[in-house]
Amino acid sequence: MRQGAQVTISRTASHLRADAARAEGVEERQLIGRVRARELQAFEKLYRLYQPRLTRFLSNLVKRPQVLEEVVDDTMMVVWETAGNFRGASKLSTWIFSIAYRKALKARARWPDPIEEEPHDMRVSEEPGPDEQVQQDRLHDALVAAMDSLSADHRAVVDLTYFHSMGYREIAAVMDCPVDTVKTRMFHARRRLREAMGGSSADWL
Repeated sequence: MRQGAQVTISRTASHLRADAARAEGVEERQLIGRVRARELQAFEKLYRLYQPRLTRFLSNLVKRPQVLEEVVDDTMMVVWETAGNFRGASKLSTWIFSIAYRKALKARARWPDPIEEEPHDMRVSEEPGPDEQVQQDRLHDALVAAMDSLSADHRAVVDLTYFHSMGYREIAAVMDCPVDTVKTRMFHARRRLREAMGGSSADWL
């Protein structure tokens, strides 16, 4: 049973990384080139592509829904206004996420006290048998709930690693800090997550 759970966890992590990797590619480079040329249609397409990804990332940093939407919009407005500054030295996603991270830090400074959140839905399916989808949902819910015990910076490192498939150097660029700082934050975040999740469900962290 333990080995089967580990296989499922590994597949879940692989699927998340593969999904994030597929989102980056030639099309995005073409889009930012058109945005640089002030094509509004290209910007709207880029916005639709990044809005869900930024919302997911920023939801771990900004707890007020109305502020979250504002930060997403502000981030994409900076992308529109400064597209000419992107020269391809890093991935487009790294550049956009670094803008979002800085915007989130400023928003948190303005609104230091988050609204009280509803507790996470921790319902677990009681359906018997090795249902892979149910197992993945349970693991995802457990990870999301455990991440609430982390600091904002630690949540950002975990989120960028596991849900956006970024390496330490990319994360360091996003958070504007040394790679060693990212590694230290990940070490402490993993330790806290293992404590919060417990058992085999934390073996992949």
